[in-house]
Order: sequence, then C-alpha cells, then structure tokens
Amino acid sequence: MRNWKNYNESLVRRGEILLDFDVIDNWYIELEEINGGKEGRKFVYPDSFIRLLGYMRLYFHLPYRQTEGVVREHASNTLLPSIPDYSNISRRINKLDITISNDDKSIVNNDNFVIAIDATGVKVTNRGEWIRHKWNVKRGYLKIHVAVDIKQKRILSLQVTSEKVHDGKVLPELIEDITINQNKEIDMTIADGSYDNNKIFQFLSFNNIKPAIKVRKNSRCRKTNHYLRNKTVMMQRTDLAKWKDSVSYGSRWIVESVFSCIKRMFGEYVTAIRFENMVKEMLLKASLYNLFQRITVT
Repeated sequence: MRNWKNYNESLVRRGEILLDFDVIDNWYIELEEINGGKEGRKFVYPDSFIRLLGYMRLYFHLPYRQTEGVVREHASNTLLPSIPDYSNISRRINKLDITISNDDKSIVNNDNFVIAIDATGVKVTNRGEWIRHKWNVKRGYLKIHVAVDIKQKRILSLQVTSEKVHDGKVLPELIEDITINQNKEIDMTIADGSYDNNKIFQFLSFNNIKPAIKVRKNSRCRKTNHYLRNKTVMMQRTDLAKWKDSVSYGSRWIVESVFSCIKRMFGEYVTAIRFENMVKEMLLKASLYNLFQRITVT
C-alpha cells in the first residue's frame, strides 16, 4: 500500500533538486580538481553546476538564453561567484561526461537481476504535424534503446541511433555496457518480438543470460537455430500464457512506463541540432529520470 504523504513529499522534493545551489559549497574545490593539469584556459564553472543547469533547462523546457536568465535571477540570492552566458552554458553542457547509473550506489546486484530492453522513437524537431504535411517536411527521428532494471525501474544503459538501425543490433551493446562497464551479472533479459533473432539467443546464452523473448507467430524449430530459441518456440507454441508466467513476461511493461515518463516530463523531441548533442541531451534526460526515480523510491 502506497504511503501517499511520503509520495507527495517526494514529488515536491523534485523541484528542490532543480533549484538546489548547494554546488556553491564545493565550487572552488571542484574547480581545482577539474583544472588540475588542464592545458589552456581554465574552467570557471564546475561540472556539477553546469549539470544542474542542464537538468533545469530540460525539465522546464527552456532555451539556453532563458536558462541564463534564470541563473541571473537567482544569482543575488545564492551568492554565485559568477554567471555564465548562454553560449558558455550550451558549450559546457555538450561537453559533460554523463553517466546514467554508474554513480548510483543504490543499484546493487542480486541473485535475480532482470532487465527489460526496448526501443522508442523521438522526433528531432518540435515542429507540428501541420508543417510536416503542408510543406512535406521529412526530418526522420531518433531511436532510443534502453535497458531497464525491472525492480528499481531505472535506466541502466542507453544508446541513441538513427531510425534505420534495427533494435536487435543494439542489444549486445546494452548488455555489454551493463556486464562489462558496470560489472553487473544479468540473470534474465525480457524483450519483445523485435529481438527474436537467432544471433541474440546465441549472444545471451554465451553470456549466461536467460532469454525471455517472445518469438514470432510463424517461428519454427530448425536445426540451424540455437537450442534456447527452439526451446522457447516449443514452449510458446504449446502454452503461451504458461510461458509468460514462467518468465514474468508481463514485467516488460516497465520499460514502456519508463518511455512514457520520459516523454511526459521532457517532451517527445530533442532540441539539439547536431547528432552528438542529441545523444548528450538524451543522456541528460535519462540521468535526470533516474534521479527522480531514486527520490520517489526513497
């Protein structure tokens, strides 16, 4: 049963995080660390402060100039040493080293570590559909591939590609980011029919990960298939509902919920123009989503 008083307070605390200028306390200490050994002009603003501005800009849907205006308004009350202009904010945000979950010490490995993987589309512009139809504008979209911890509902890994990249080709990168870079052992991976590929079953088996992938309706057992895929095909053809219960396939809705939360909070589009900046923007959004999720849970 949800404690609504604590839940409501956690939602209020989200706003406190966005306007929390405690980074001032370690301003000069952090600057000394990031400027140590740096050649050329030294940094004037610490990364934590720039990250705070990036979070604030994305959550309130602010252009860079308006972001500068918010900082200027709060400067006198928070005793900021100096105020960055909008071009400096943009340049520093796009150079940040953003990690989604490595800094989250509350995410720990356990005996039943299950992830769900899926992909969604994000528009590369906020121009309305009328403009697209009227002037036949075709800008394409980004594909956002994520791996989510189904217990804590947090994003563990994220990859951004063009719309031409198939979902299955990105799964190994997501898995290796978690198992190698984050040193976590995955017990099972849940995914929909887009990941029904013999190579994916082989990859998961090689990494000792149980596949919970819904195969296509016309799938057949073949000698050329991996034995895990043939086993999955037989189980789903015999009793699909029983197979879903055995692997908790219904937990896959959590990754859909993550996509829904991100799009409702930050919009279904990116504001950046360059692809590398689009990737940075999506990483910031995922990082802020994880921060919000951690606040809500605790």
